[in-house]
Amino acid sequence: MGMKGKIALGAVVGVVIIGVASANGGGNGDGGSGKDSSASARHSTGSGSGTGSGKKAAAAKKAAFAGDGDFRVGTDVKPGTYRTTGNSDGMCYWERAKDAKGEMDSILANDNVSGTSYVTVKATDKLFKSTGCKDWEAVGLTAKAKGTPAARMAGDGGMFRVGSDVAPGTYRSTGNADGSCYWERTKDAGHSLGSIIANNNVTGTAVVTISSSDAYFKTTGCHDWQKTG
Repeated sequence: MGMKGKIALGAVVGVVIIGVASANGGGNGDGGSGKDSSASARHSTGSGSGTGSGKKAAAAKKAAFAGDGDFRVGTDVKPGTYRTTGNSDGMCYWERAKDAKGEMDSILANDNVSGTSYVTVKATDKLFKSTGCKDWEAVGLTAKAKGTPAARMAGDGGMFRVGSDVAPGTYRSTGNADGSCYWERTKDAGHSLGSIIANNNVTGTAVVTISSSDAYFKTTGCHDWQKTG
């Protein structure tokens, strides 16, 4: 099995780390786990009841691709934004690459995922690699988001789409130890340094305001977030 790598983007730490990523400890959260209000529950893919729902789900799967494999962009997978959800132990690894040489210089962006990840595969990418992930599904970003965004986020839930998975506003996470809580506000799902609007590694209490103009909010290794304003 090949080595799984991770580029950790932490402005506060000020370093770029490439190496073997361990599984995140996960945010147990200091709040309740109400299924009706939790963004982590919204990320779980529900199963439709009835034959019609089953056919729609099967059709959606055909537009997606598996969580394990190397996929040629433009041939095996079309450019676009995709989502994988339900990854539980940080063993899901994905990589956008500019060629198939498998060298460090080939990597355009990569990550180890707990929970959910959104990734935009560009037409200029040559290869998309995925290992140990749940299946990827295409995400329509042009259509208006449906449903009510949650006001609580699982602290180790991964990426939340602003306006769809989570509502804009100010959020608070408490009880974080040893700087293992990392959050990130991004303007897209490209996962480059230029994608980051702001980020931080936190010990203790974290407070962050998610703007309606943000595209995504990423949280890893934190205690649960609760909307305060």
